[in-house]
Amino acid sequence: MILYLHGLNSAGTAGKAITLRESLAPIPVVSPSYPAHRPKQAVAELSQLIEELIKKDPKLMIVGSSMGGFYGQYLARQFPVTQLIMINPALQPWELLDQREGEQQNFVTGERYLLTKEEIQQTRNYEIKAINDGMPTTLFLDRGDETIDYQVAADMYRDSGELKIFEGGDHRFQHMKEVIAYIQAHY
Repeated sequence: MILYLHGLNSAGTAGKAITLRESLAPIPVVSPSYPAHRPKQAVAELSQLIEELIKKDPKLMIVGSSMGGFYGQYLARQFPVTQLIMINPALQPWELLDQREGEQQNFVTGERYLLTKEEIQQTRNYEIKAINDGMPTTLFLDRGDETIDYQVAADMYRDSGELKIFEGGDHRFQHMKEVIAYIQAHY
């Protein structure tokens, strides 16, 4: 089973989730909508979901995009996950989101909410400092990501993950075919 975690201001019904579900069938892809802007609540909801999913199928792979990559990185170390795949992950959201404090709008659901300094700082509670722990991890990064500097993730995982770095692209990520082919080969 694959658990897809969306990024900030997205939802489990957005484009990447649909693409994964359609392209990877009959492999089940679960893509919940969760409050990515509320770290404590997001981790609690996703932890409960992962516990339920592992009871059904102990072969669980996490695929996370942007903030979903950040949460996936943490959750993959809390549960027996077979592999972690991150797409343009936001691995230091306390720095990235500092500039986005204030009113936000979810691009998929239209929900408006306030992103507070406290919530931004809460992301630090889920930071992974020792990533060299053997968790099978693959990162897919677009050099042209205008939102997140791909080099941060590349530097962090240089010695402890498989890096797939593409020229150009953007934060929406232009190489889902490569992600799908990778999952099909490694699931």
